[in-house]
Amino acid sequence: MEESKKLRWYNVALIAFVAVWGLGNVVNNYAQQGLSVVTSWVLIMLLYFVPYALIVGQLGSAFKDESGGVSSWIKRTSTKRLAYYAAWTYWVVHVPYLAQKPQGILISLSWLFKGNGKFVNEVSSITVSLICLALFLAFLWLSSRGLTTLNRIGSVAGTAMFIMSLLFIILAVSAPFMVKGTPIATPRMDRLSTYLPNFNLNYFTTLSMLVFAVGGAEKISPYVNSTKHASKEFPLGMLVLAGMVALCAILGSFGMGMLFNSRHIPQDLMANGAYLAFAKLGGYYHVGNLFVILYALAQTMAQISALAFSIDAPLKILLGDADPAFVPRGLRKLNKNGTPVNGYLMTGVLVSLLIVVPALGIGNMNMLYNWLLNLNSVVMPLRYLWVFLAYILLNKHLDRFKSDYEFVKNPRLGMVIGGWCFFFTAFACLMGMMPKISYAADPETWWFQMGLNVVTPLLFLALGLILPAIARRQQPTLAGK
Repeated sequence: MEESKKLRWYNVALIAFVAVWGLGNVVNNYAQQGLSVVTSWVLIMLLYFVPYALIVGQLGSAFKDESGGVSSWIKRTSTKRLAYYAAWTYWVVHVPYLAQKPQGILISLSWLFKGNGKFVNEVSSITVSLICLALFLAFLWLSSRGLTTLNRIGSVAGTAMFIMSLLFIILAVSAPFMVKGTPIATPRMDRLSTYLPNFNLNYFTTLSMLVFAVGGAEKISPYVNSTKHASKEFPLGMLVLAGMVALCAILGSFGMGMLFNSRHIPQDLMANGAYLAFAKLGGYYHVGNLFVILYALAQTMAQISALAFSIDAPLKILLGDADPAFVPRGLRKLNKNGTPVNGYLMTGVLVSLLIVVPALGIGNMNMLYNWLLNLNSVVMPLRYLWVFLAYILLNKHLDRFKSDYEFVKNPRLGMVIGGWCFFFTAFACLMGMMPKISYAADPETWWFQMGLNVVTPLLFLALGLILPAIARRQQPTLAGK
């Protein structure tokens, strides 16, 4: 047994870092907060990410033989019904994610072939949405046929994106010292006040993007029991991970401040920020569009692979071990290739609606991109709530579940920490529903976005409640149970 435990703390930290971090986390949060995000990164790491990662460690260690992830943790500590809702949440939060991926593909292809990201703003938002819909449906069809080549592309693209993220930090931070005459876009970067947030309503609406950036630590859980000394090496690895993420976030934000004025952030920074940054760096280092081309290639491959993988994997998690009491048999139906065809159909309908309907009320494509990204930051962290609920329930029944690694030994303290993370995540998601555009400037679009931000999660929740009712009608013996 001990021979199979080969991973050391630094192995765990590196594996987790590649899985959790990316350049988009820097760009998106800088676009919302400017250089004050530096302070936010420090706070989110200390108060949220570190306990989150260590919580996942104990859950992974306690349920090391479970293959279903969060839903399995909930099933072991609670009921099958709650486990179904956890699995449903994990799947349904990927719907906005899938709706945005075609936009990312179009933007990266625009930079690759035209040298700019103007294509999506040169045509109407309806036209772009229809192109995105066609792209999504094409990949939906390919995924239903089991196109495994995209997974191989994804491995290469993931490594390339990781390298480009580190390259950006190195080039951006060192540019003023390495290249003479490099301008610094943000004035007064040497003053502490530049990095202090204004803790007002607008600031709290941006918290969901920070949570979205550092979430996903449950991917680390399979590695807990592969370390030599789980009780010592895993927490050390997670602390090192937090330090690496914090360092990259702070230096990356610092680099963005050098390239883009923190007080006058471009409106298209979320969509085009990384490309614009690499274009500026290419000019500073006299290599032309080399960095832009490399990043666009890596981003195109990564977006394509993520789109195909995120269509298939979450759906298999939901339906692969589906309980007949909660999932209708129509959704569980497989074709001769083992594909849940009706599950794919449900995915296609929901994502198609989310691609097309918002474009009817949000005419500006850049605004549409930003809205959909912010919607992702609201709904995606909802799946983390189940992680913290599982941890609270684990501490409630700690005598029944033993693990090689324990975050805290006092169950009451564990429940408090789990409760804090649960509350903070829920609060960030609720505040994130507030539109990021000015109400005074465009009240109609503000209300349209607000309506979508409220209706979309409610629609997802309602559908998740309806499916068990349909399943029960199909099985009369379950009536009244």
